[in-house]
This record gives sequence, structure tokens and C-alpha cells, in this order.
Amino acid sequence: MIELDDGARLRTWTAGRADPGRSPVVMLHGGPGVPDYLAPVAGLIDDLCLVHRYDQRGTGGSPWQGAHTIARHVRDLALLLDAWGHDRVVLLGHSFGTNLAGYFLLAHPERVAGLVQVAGPFLEPWRQADRAAQRARRSEEQQARLDELDAIGSRTDAEEIEYLTLSWFTDHADRTRAWEWALASARTLRPVNYTMNAQLNAAAKADPLESHVDELRERVPPGAVIIGGSGDSRPADALRRLGTRLGREVVIVQDAGHFPWLEAPDRFGAVLRAAVRRQIRQARRARTQS
Repeated sequence: MIELDDGARLRTWTAGRADPGRSPVVMLHGGPGVPDYLAPVAGLIDDLCLVHRYDQRGTGGSPWQGAHTIARHVRDLALLLDAWGHDRVVLLGHSFGTNLAGYFLLAHPERVAGLVQVAGPFLEPWRQADRAAQRARRSEEQQARLDELDAIGSRTDAEEIEYLTLSWFTDHADRTRAWEWALASARTLRPVNYTMNAQLNAAAKADPLESHVDELRERVPPGAVIIGGSGDSRPADALRRLGTRLGREVVIVQDAGHFPWLEAPDRFGAVLRAAVRRQIRQARRARTQS
């Protein structure tokens, strides 16, 4: 547990081995409003470097009540880096965590030695295509039940698990295991902080990351990589457009969805490890030149 400047205490995890010649990796989970779920991803690279994870304030083991802003979460990350004793790190974000990584890069480019973005961020237009793909993956009965549960003001625990499973199983490309994976997440990533979700999504829409793409292009570290899944309901083309505008590599893992480490662990693991190794080398080279 690490206490921040306003008294909030965040639950953190550290794995791997510290090496003065290798920049640590800090993982930023998505949501927003759910606790960290990136332990399996950390396990793919913690033999390469030190890896930090944390529950963002208001989720999981980081209980907190108050207004959520992008600036507050960016400050949280900066304070965590101070507490861990790192001047510069490689950021690895997933889903909404890629947006948080982008906002942090805008605010503190001097602290970002490398950047790996998984399943995000997406450039508009993408939401309409995402909604259409999700709707196509649900049966008429499933969609009707989801709408029914969504209209309930206070769901029971069983109803909440069903609601989240119906909401999340469309994230997966493997239709034979999609429900299984979504149900497991629904059972473990509760309670969802819906207030946090609404406030941070509204903040991101008010100041969209895509309006800062030119600035990001100037600040994104050399060798930064965007990784997506071809079977994500969110269109891979939206990632490719971002990669083109940033001048950075985009790797789309075939037959993988929004959580590519579940559906294509070997292929995703190979891509991720190569990306992290490259970021570590780039960071070492930058330190040597400076």
C-alpha cells in the first residue's frame, strides 16, 4: 500500500528483478472503474525487468470516495513513480489504461522512457463500429436481457454478474470461450465503480486524447508499439490510423480480441516481449547518449 498526498492509499504489486540498466515497466489497467487484472500480462515479462501494477484509486484494494479527474489520476501515477524511486519508466497500458498513459505522456514526457499500448487508444470514428460488432455477437434474447438488467436501478449480486457477463463477453473473438472468460471477470472484478467510470469517460470526451495527437507524436518515445487484436469488437483500423499519425508500429494479433493474452497467449507474448525488450534498449541508449 502506498499513501498519496491526499491520504488515498493505493494497493500495488511489484514483480521481476531490479536492474539499474533496465527501465522498469508500470502497467495501467483499463475500465475505468474496475481493479487491476494485468497479473497474467506481468507474468509474460517479469523475467525481463521490474514490473509494477496498481489498483487505481476507487477500485479494488484502493478504496476512495471523491471526484475522479484525468489530472488526479495522472498525479497519482507521478506520485507512485516517486514512491518507487523511478525517474523514468516504460508505461504499458491496456484499454482505458492506454488513454491514461497518453495523458501522462502529455503531462510528464520526461518520465516516460517507453510506451506499449494494448487494445487502445482508438481514433474516431470507432464507437459506431464497436456497438454494431457487439450487437451482432449477442442474440436477440441476450440483448433483451441486457437491456432489462441495465434498466434496474439496484441489481442483486447475481443480476450484476449476469449484467457484466452480457456486457463483456462480446470483447472476445473466441466465441466458444467468450462467455467463460467474461463470467470469470464478472465474478472477480466487482464491485464496478460506475461513478468513476462515468466521470473519467466524460473527462476523456471533454478533452479527447485524439485532439492531442500532434503533440503526442512529438513526445512519444522511439520504438513505441501499439498492439491490438483482429477479433476485438473495436476496429483494428482505428489503431492503425493512430499508428500512422504517430509514426509508430502497430501489431494486430490474429484471432485475438480485446484481451489478446487470453486468446493468443503465445503470439501475444512474443509480440509483447519483443516490444518491451525494444523499449528497454531504447531507454538504455537514451541514457547513454545523455
